[in-house]
Amino acid sequence: MAGRTDVSAHGRELTLRGVALGGLITVAFTAANVYLGLKVGLTFATSIPAAVISMAALRAVGGATILENNIVQTVASAAGTLSAIIFVLPALVIIGWWTDFPYLTSAAVIGLGGILGVMLSVPLRRALVTGSDLPYPEGVAAAEVLRVGAGSGQGAEESRRGLRMLLLGSLASAAFAVIANTRLIAAEAAVAFRVGAGASSVSASFSLALIGVGHLVGVSVGLAMFLGMLISWAVLVPVSTAAHGLSEPLSALVSQTFRGDVRLIGTGVIAVAALWTLLKILGPIANGVRTALAAARLRREQGHRLDLAERDLPIAVVGGVIGLAIAPIILLLLGFATGGPVAANPWPIVIGSAAYVLIAGTVVAAICGYMAGLIGSSNSPISGVGILAALGAALLLAAAYGAGGPPDRVQALAAYALITTAIVFGVATISNDNLQDLKTGQLVGATPWRQQAALVFGVVFGALIIPPVLSLLNGAFGFSGAPGAGPNALTSG
Repeated sequence: MAGRTDVSAHGRELTLRGVALGGLITVAFTAANVYLGLKVGLTFATSIPAAVISMAALRAVGGATILENNIVQTVASAAGTLSAIIFVLPALVIIGWWTDFPYLTSAAVIGLGGILGVMLSVPLRRALVTGSDLPYPEGVAAAEVLRVGAGSGQGAEESRRGLRMLLLGSLASAAFAVIANTRLIAAEAAVAFRVGAGASSVSASFSLALIGVGHLVGVSVGLAMFLGMLISWAVLVPVSTAAHGLSEPLSALVSQTFRGDVRLIGTGVIAVAALWTLLKILGPIANGVRTALAAARLRREQGHRLDLAERDLPIAVVGGVIGLAIAPIILLLLGFATGGPVAANPWPIVIGSAAYVLIAGTVVAAICGYMAGLIGSSNSPISGVGILAALGAALLLAAAYGAGGPPDRVQALAAYALITTAIVFGVATISNDNLQDLKTGQLVGATPWRQQAALVFGVVFGALIIPPVLSLLNGAFGFSGAPGAGPNALTSG
């Protein structure tokens, strides 16, 4: 393939120091992603900044290759992407089921969902990466960064310049945050106003972190988001608030209407787009699975050796890991079945929920992988996919136990639906990143199975780091809607 780097010319790839460096980078980027996601409802892909830091760090110790740098950004980006779990897990605190985030349970939910996401997206590589013309904007950009850094003198200077810019941006953002917290300048501004018989609002944040996210997503996606904002705030919010009737304060009415009405309309739009996307890619996905099975058969029967750039994790390993992951998922679900109506006869609903995780996970892996290839990981409507997964889990419970009832019953069923959703959402988040990284790997000549193994390492790092960060933010700010939440509570998306 044109533009690919020859593997044999670059030597080392999946190394202990590369995985360790990816884990260290993960600490900072995952924590930043968790906070930003809760603050502004948007996470960002960490591939490119991780690649820049990796090149500078590995160049300092010597012997680095473009493929080793690619492994570092793969580990860091996988862990950073998993931070999108913030759109689900805090809901367990908000409904009062948890008061904080139990470490082992939270880490298990994140880790199992992420590992399932890696495995379920392995067969998609041939269909959506090598066998499609999707642009994969962030994957291509990360590959270009790695290529520049792999050069001699120019690459070294580019790495140093990139690291200097990252440090400068971090210092500027930290300085702005300190000044804003002293109230010398405003960090954000918002005003609600009447629009005919309804109301709407205009708001702006001056956060440099948010400005940085806007730069990462690019102009085309920014324009699409701006159009969605206009439709929401200039049309849907005024119409919906007029239907509800105006009440004071306007800001509370507008916020409640957006969350209760307009966001669900957006989710419906995402659902239609997701189904249409799935119908479009069913054929390529089936072909990709057939190709993977054929490759496995050739290796088994004829000792056939694939090119390095075509070697995925063996399909038997993929199936085995998926099977092994189901048992702890069932144990997790049983733990959440101890309260409410599920406790009376848990096994039918737990087995059904595990099947839902597997089926829904397969569907969302394909949809999120496609959307990431089309518009990038940072811009994929992952929170909307979470809402759809939650609706599916809730409908299953409603079919089994009906709706309504005493508050304790509703709370127990809501908690069970949320933990099921969290596992599916873990699949969605990692598949949203996996194929983007594999596109980068394709362009620089990486070995797919090594990247897929690196993604598993990234999932483990993310699962270990995210729960304590969530606990820290819960203690410092709380979550909007949770018992005892203060005026500075985070929104949880």
